[in-house]
Amino acid sequence: MKLIDLSLIISQSIPTFPGSPKPQFILWSTLKDDGYNLELLFLSSHTGTHLDAPYHFVKNGIKIHQIPLDRLLGNAILIKIKKGKNQSITKNDLVSFEKKYGDIPKHSSIIFHTGWQKNLKSNFYFISNPGLSESAAAYLVSREINLVGIDSPSIDLGKDKIFRVHKILAKNNILIVENLSNLNKISSKQFDFIILPLKLEDATGSPVRAIAIQRTK
Repeated sequence: MKLIDLSLIISQSIPTFPGSPKPQFILWSTLKDDGYNLELLFLSSHTGTHLDAPYHFVKNGIKIHQIPLDRLLGNAILIKIKKGKNQSITKNDLVSFEKKYGDIPKHSSIIFHTGWQKNLKSNFYFISNPGLSESAAAYLVSREINLVGIDSPSIDLGKDKIFRVHKILAKNNILIVENLSNLNKISSKQFDFIILPLKLEDATGSPVRAIAIQRTK
């Protein structure tokens, strides 16, 4: 069994969405003064590798603490599809994948490896990223997908300021995981995954520890 960490390290220097606060690690207690070390954390619930609950874009959508555990682990399908600045993953891309590898089963979890993570420290990372087209999102809805993940900061194109794809997926109770890393280390088309958010009451999202599990002979 091979474990692959798919999460970015959260630090005070991690790149964040324009307008979002930088994480702060505030020293609160020390060994010298209190007998133990302890820090306070200040950060957006959508920092680093994170999970979007449907409530992020739907008034009555489920919130982070309401997500059943069985939706956060299982088998995922990895779709490797190189995309550059503001390039969409289209419905035709999905149809082509199915023609080659077979139909995407209902209730699947889909992870897109676009190669965008290499631009994490670039000034265009958050504003020119690839994402799903509306037609691709609608196609995944027709497959009753459980979860969609991507190695870019948003499931929407960076230039989309009204979050069309987020709204399509959230409205249909599909979970979204963004800012996944190390997808290039996954060698198979399918793998087991664990994506665990903090159990934050009434939250729209949470940083996650995302892990790929590859079975070895």
